[in-house]
Amino acid sequence: MSDTFTLSFRPEIVFTDESDRLTLQFDPHSLTLERPQPGLKSALKHLKHSALTAAQLTALVAEADGVQDGLNFEAELQKLINLGWICHSVLPLATAIAIATDYQLISPVFERDKPFIISRFAFLRQENEQLVLESPLSKAKIILLDWRATALIGKLAQSNSSFTLENLADSLIDVEIVQSLIQLLIATKMISLEPESEALAEWEFHNLLFHRQTRLKRLDDARKSKMPRLEDRERSHFIKSPMSDKVVFLEKPHLEALAKTDISLTQAIESRQSIREYDNQPITLNQLGEFLYRCARVKEIYTHEQDIMNIGEFTKRPYPAGGALYELEIYPVINRCQGLNSGLYHYQPLSHALYAIADGNSEVETLIFDAWKSTGMQDVPQVLLIVTARFGRLFWKYYSIGYGLILKHIGVLFQTFYLVATAMQLAPSAIGGGNSEQFGKIANLNEYEESSVGEFILGSLKQ
Repeated sequence: MSDTFTLSFRPEIVFTDESDRLTLQFDPHSLTLERPQPGLKSALKHLKHSALTAAQLTALVAEADGVQDGLNFEAELQKLINLGWICHSVLPLATAIAIATDYQLISPVFERDKPFIISRFAFLRQENEQLVLESPLSKAKIILLDWRATALIGKLAQSNSSFTLENLADSLIDVEIVQSLIQLLIATKMISLEPESEALAEWEFHNLLFHRQTRLKRLDDARKSKMPRLEDRERSHFIKSPMSDKVVFLEKPHLEALAKTDISLTQAIESRQSIREYDNQPITLNQLGEFLYRCARVKEIYTHEQDIMNIGEFTKRPYPAGGALYELEIYPVINRCQGLNSGLYHYQPLSHALYAIADGNSEVETLIFDAWKSTGMQDVPQVLLIVTARFGRLFWKYYSIGYGLILKHIGVLFQTFYLVATAMQLAPSAIGGGNSEQFGKIANLNEYEESSVGEFILGSLKQ
């Protein structure tokens, strides 16, 4: 265990001293010590209220309670570190706080002549009026307590092998403190002493950050111990309000009859493919209506007797969604469809209807043109389905993994699109990207409330 850093409990830990009992609580866990020895009690108080090194704390316990108790304390302290309950600091510059369990901080042997540079994955952000250094490679975040720490981080971001510790200190602070900060950065993987592996070199910063943020259960999530509740019922209602008074009611297919004539699931899966060439006769309004009905309609509305999250109504639809919240919306952009004028529409899955938002003007045509370019400029799409997410419908509950969950929902919806289109003998294809900003302007959406997250094209199958 390194003596380079001072140790303390993380700020969220509640320390309760009741005569012959000490209690440490960090939701949802707690640790109670009955009649702790004087040295142990003193060491725990130091961890809460002051900052000593591991050696100083162990010596304090050993002096008051005995050598064996000192050794036991050192082992128990390591367990608390692994749980993420202990912070490591280089005062007055920085404090490292664990953001995940199974945390380890091993200070490497320091080589003064070795060049140091901050990892390309490290980033600074503001949190509670402090700058925080994080990296998707690290299980810790570093709170920068002093502007000089930020200045040092800036210098370490430059690939300059001529930098020495004295250059880095630059009369701002003691050289030994700079050395300790660098050791903290190495120990938390903000600085790597080894070249990147071939596997890591494949990752872009934003991809690895997104991966970590949507997979890691963070200890510093203040909401982790609270039951989430849906407060904004109006904005995040289970069905979006009609976007215009121009409505086209769609015909509902007879599912029982379709069940007798459809190809099997195995056939649909095996014959599914992306098709971007269409028949001269475009898709019909009835086909589009059947497709939307089979893929995305509201099948049922229900409520839970004990609605502790204040969600209200739930819905059942043909595809799955986390928490049955169904944040996705479908906006058909019509280029060619028999029985339907060109333009931008919104699909209302409860009434099974299309609400016209914009006619086939040049801005709407741009959406079709962009989709055409994105699919290799084969046939111009007959129908473009733009899928949006109403973020407020989901983020209140799945705040840390919300966007990742939206992309999972896009995946299951697109597979449903593919299989239904295959069964209907239509031409389907997913698209890798789209212009969210352009679409948001046409649909008059606030991009932080609702934005496009997926695009899919559909047309008649070439005969």
